[in-house]
Amino acid sequence: MEFMLLVFSLLFATLRLATPLIFASMGGFMSERSGVVNVALEGFMLAGAFAGAVVGYSFDSAWLGWGAALIAGLAMGAFYAFFTIELKADQIITGMAVNLLVMGLIPFITKILYSSTGSTPALLLEDRFRFEPMLMAFILVTALTYWLYKTRSGLWLLFAGEHPEALVASGVSVRKVRWAAVSLSGVFAAWGGTSLSLFLASSYSPMMTGGRGFMALAALIFGKWRPLPAFLACLLFAFADAVQIRLQGMHIGNFEIPVQFIQILPYVVTIIALAGFIGKSRAPKALGK
Repeated sequence: MEFMLLVFSLLFATLRLATPLIFASMGGFMSERSGVVNVALEGFMLAGAFAGAVVGYSFDSAWLGWGAALIAGLAMGAFYAFFTIELKADQIITGMAVNLLVMGLIPFITKILYSSTGSTPALLLEDRFRFEPMLMAFILVTALTYWLYKTRSGLWLLFAGEHPEALVASGVSVRKVRWAAVSLSGVFAAWGGTSLSLFLASSYSPMMTGGRGFMALAALIFGKWRPLPAFLACLLFAFADAVQIRLQGMHIGNFEIPVQFIQILPYVVTIIALAGFIGKSRAPKALGK
């Protein structure tokens, strides 16, 4: 009986912890499938987590916080698209610059709003999400899988990242497709961030993403730039995270394993997964071009 309870507890924790990764990986999917490299997912998530926490606390509503994250993510996605698509800036450098910009800007705004560079005020427990972001993440994966292969605009996204010249020949603007994809990338990743501050926690705390944006990108690569395999990769990484939480405080005889060695488990799993499968993954042909 105790074993079954442990299994169900691990499964539920895995689903909860996978939610931010799923949203962020679907954001990365939109951008990279259109041909734009996106290492700015971490910054998008932080912007969404902060905007959601501030608005959610101010109006005692997680749903208004969710809407604020949508706006913040859309703005960040458009900001990134302007530099990478219009100005043709280096996509890797621009993505890292966006991450650094958000990391530095949020403490500045927090200092103005709350006279502190730390966490934002916490929402009441009854104002937080209970399960809604988890459900929306699963719906998003299903919807994107259907949309990608069954609709005309989904095929436009595929061709933008694989054969953009074919889109041009058919009269479709590659530039517009990429603008829409990168902007939506910001929205989805921001929802991943706000699911941290309004679902897994009650407020924004500095650097609360903890590298999840990069883990989501790793899940996308591990899933060969397809929604469903990327979703399964997110579950794998989240399971490793759930296990490390359970293992904290573990003893081997009289020796307690240092918590730092246990906390690196999800990142070790990510590295091993990519080291074992990255050679078998083929990126979209026009990615970064």
